[in-house]
Amino acid sequence: MSVETDTPRDLLERHPETAYFWGRVVGDGDVATDCVTVRTGDETAARRLAAIAGAEQVDHRIREREYAHDTALTRREDEYTVQVLGSLGDRASASLGLPLGDGPGGYRLDVFDDHRRQLLRGLLEGCGTVCFKSSAGTVGVSFVHDRRRLLERIQGLLADLPVEAPTEDIAEISSGGYWFGLEDGAVPDVGPWLYEGSEESGLFSPARRRKLRRSLDQADGQG
Repeated sequence: MSVETDTPRDLLERHPETAYFWGRVVGDGDVATDCVTVRTGDETAARRLAAIAGAEQVDHRIREREYAHDTALTRREDEYTVQVLGSLGDRASASLGLPLGDGPGGYRLDVFDDHRRQLLRGLLEGCGTVCFKSSAGTVGVSFVHDRRRLLERIQGLLADLPVEAPTEDIAEISSGGYWFGLEDGAVPDVGPWLYEGSEESGLFSPARRRKLRRSLDQADGQG
């Protein structure tokens, strides 16, 4: 199925596309005064992000990345990068409270409350992990980031969903960042809610959605 993703007139306007885009940037990207960068391991998602941003180029390289919860282990994976040059970073910092470089961030993400599903989907794909826990027969969903303040903000967004989304406490990880998980019992409701309507909009990573669905099917098969 071919999906055309719209290019908003202004990336700071409130649309499903911009909510998803900024969720991805906040989750795995960088904001500088003259450039906004977003990264993804999925080529299809990268091209959709480029379409939203009006970017002409998607860069590709192979990256060696540490596992979030065990930095002694690494894996090689594709990394696609989309960049938007110009004053967008300055404007996003002022409008959305996004940190410039190592500066503090206020994360005023409530401006996308009308598109919370797309925002959280972008955040999950940017800094979230999905795994099937074979010992328990459940699916784990967690969020990992260097900035504790962002994770606190994500917890707040999850607390206001129309489905129950209880979370565990934020904890430090060995790499120096932070993480928290959804309670396993909430994942079968939260996961499908996050991806509802994604097929029609194209605002999702096929690889990430596929992994979540496969994990939920495994858990259901053991139930």
